[in-house]
Amino acid sequence: MKLMSWNVNGLRALLTKMNFNSYLEEENVDIFCLQEIKLQDGQIKLEPEGYHVYWNYAEKKGYSGTAIFTKKEPLAVTYGLGIKEHDQEGRLITLEFENMYVITVYTPNAKRGLERIDYRMDWEDAFLSYIKALDVKKPVVLCGDLNVAHQEIDLKNPKANRKNAGFSDQERERFSQMLEEGFIDTFRYLHPDQEGAYSWWSYRMNARAKNVGWRLDYFIVSERLKKQIRGAKICNEVMGSDHCPVELTIDL
Repeated sequence: MKLMSWNVNGLRALLTKMNFNSYLEEENVDIFCLQEIKLQDGQIKLEPEGYHVYWNYAEKKGYSGTAIFTKKEPLAVTYGLGIKEHDQEGRLITLEFENMYVITVYTPNAKRGLERIDYRMDWEDAFLSYIKALDVKKPVVLCGDLNVAHQEIDLKNPKANRKNAGFSDQERERFSQMLEEGFIDTFRYLHPDQEGAYSWWSYRMNARAKNVGWRLDYFIVSERLKKQIRGAKICNEVMGSDHCPVELTIDL
């Protein structure tokens, strides 16, 4: 099974830069998850042949939002965490299948000066509780922009960013806690020492060409699935967003 995840930083803008339907067909993806679609219902028509499509829009126009394209129809679809304060920005979709849950998530950014760090920590607590509850029932495959570079190897300039959003001690500790609770970072599981593996680059200072980036986009799976992981890839050659797609191949 092949899954992909991409923070598109505005799906309407992306569609002016590439033929998404053709890309989906070329990659032959079983499940493709998107974050930061920045859409409202009815603003685009995107119905790739052979896929079931699910959208979760933010209440605020032009902001956040997620989507999933799946070849196999799920047993059930859930939007959000079921907590009102966390479910206004379209950040989460969960698909239930016979043998697993698939989740796409766009984790809130702590923002400049960590002004939203308290909300981010509340989100982290609620989200961890949510995925742990699912994991009791079936294995979880989780993907998306988690808005954190976990270790120093996961960004170009760790020392300069130590207290910045995405590399604060608080955010990194919560990521570690998630792994300690029985989940696997699939890319680091297969590539523990690979440097320069980033999925986001600033638009400033020619950062992408210089590969001055951060690894913010992940596939996380329940630990009991680790022997079924076949491949984890960062598709940094794919343009169209300030993020690139990430990919997981798993035997399910």
